[in-house]
Amino acid sequence: MNWHEDVTLTTVAAEIAQQAIHGGITIATAESCTGGLVAQLLTRTSGVSAVFMGGIVAYSNEAKHELLGVNEDLLRTHGAVSDPVARAMALGARERFHVALAVSTTGVAGPGGGSDLKPVGLTYVAVRGDSIDICERFVFEGDRAENVMSAAWEALRALSGTLSSLMG
Repeated sequence: MNWHEDVTLTTVAAEIAQQAIHGGITIATAESCTGGLVAQLLTRTSGVSAVFMGGIVAYSNEAKHELLGVNEDLLRTHGAVSDPVARAMALGARERFHVALAVSTTGVAGPGGGSDLKPVGLTYVAVRGDSIDICERFVFEGDRAENVMSAAWEALRALSGTLSSLMG
């Protein structure tokens, strides 16, 4: 993984945008720990407006619930940084933007906020589509900026892999 260079993330995002444009596959984002970085990277590509319908940065639990429809019981039971919440965030973005695919990120970027059960660097990335329901768990070991960049990288990687599988 070489996400340290912004150029690399931009290149990967541009490839994803071109894949989506070529396949006519609409996408959206639901971001917490990445703060809109995934959407910002995707929108650097000219013409992506044909397939990128939008993104929601839902940092607080209230925003996750109100903007993405994440069930409050999920948030209370599992916490914002969890597999079920990441999946619900992606589904919420998919439904709100009426897209084929949505990707979500939620995590503990650090340096504070971690615990024994949910350490700094813990991140979930989910992708939802018609017959797609994927969520991956990561524990990054960088500082806050590195953890955010790693989460964005993994979100782009997951989106790219999903697009590739859809396009055969």
